[in-house]
Amino acid sequence: MASKAILGLILGLTLSLSSWADVIKLNPTHPTRHVVVKGDTLWDLSAKFLQDPWQWPNIWHHNGQIKNPHLIYPGDVITLCFIEGQAKLCVNSPTSDERMLYPHIRANDADQAIAMIPIEAIAPFLTSPKVVSKHELADAPYIVDFSGEHIIAAEGDQIYVRSILKPEYLAYTTYRPGETYTDPDNNEILGYEAEYIADNVILELGDPATLRITNTEKEVRRGDRLMPTSEQEVAFNFFPTPPADFIKGSIISVFNGVQEIGQYDVIVLSKGKQDGLKQGHLLSIIQKGKVVTDPFHKNKNERVKLPDQEAGIVLVFRTFERVSYGLVMHASKNIRVLDMVQTPEK
Repeated sequence: MASKAILGLILGLTLSLSSWADVIKLNPTHPTRHVVVKGDTLWDLSAKFLQDPWQWPNIWHHNGQIKNPHLIYPGDVITLCFIEGQAKLCVNSPTSDERMLYPHIRANDADQAIAMIPIEAIAPFLTSPKVVSKHELADAPYIVDFSGEHIIAAEGDQIYVRSILKPEYLAYTTYRPGETYTDPDNNEILGYEAEYIADNVILELGDPATLRITNTEKEVRRGDRLMPTSEQEVAFNFFPTPPADFIKGSIISVFNGVQEIGQYDVIVLSKGKQDGLKQGHLLSIIQKGKVVTDPFHKNKNERVKLPDQEAGIVLVFRTFERVSYGLVMHASKNIRVLDMVQTPEK
């Protein structure tokens, strides 16, 4: 289901400079060279050399004559070099002249280039689940019954669905109402989770229509809703960058039932498209300082709020109108639901 979206993620990266790159800070423990291996990501490589991995494009030494200079392959050697007195990251291909200080396109193997981020961490979330309005799911076609004497349905079973009268698609996805997302600051409803259940194809039109279940994540029940299967590609053709404007929100949910959020967990943010968030935006994760009692102050047991602390970095990879999905790229502390997210400080 997410294959097209995954292919989009392996696109080459387009150089993107911003005001955030005024000062390039190297990682104090950076190596002088690194041999790229299968499983590396561009983010991993950036973090090895830079304090702020998103600054990679601003220190990258590339050849403008090459169609896409940002494809890097296992076996390539990343080195820290100095050109005209400035630190640059260079690539020496083991199959090329050692004096070539840039990556290069290789015939017919662009799909072997390393990915920007761990694709497997976000693949299940590229098309499903999704966030919908209150009526979008409630008004969708629904399963009225199953073929045979089934109490629940599974892969290969036929289902009968009301209200698919003039289908524009042959493939439909089964959803079930999930979590209600609310803004922790004012309790305003931001959207409703449509929880992914199964994939289906139409066999016969009618009321009810007959569909066959082709894949299931959970058991299929009567009353489950169906919507056309999304063919939208989620593609990163740029390197992650902080938003140009200041955005501040909260972590309002986390997938996979974890209590303490860490690297490569997928989280839900309280900001979306209408707030200016886009795919590829990076936000700092901020832990609110706790309030403690000061027994030493002249006013006994005065309440004092400790400073907020940065706890990590999240990459926005899918946006809806009022919420977004993000992948935690770095976690320096245990992250929790209701921690803040905001545009990184310069």
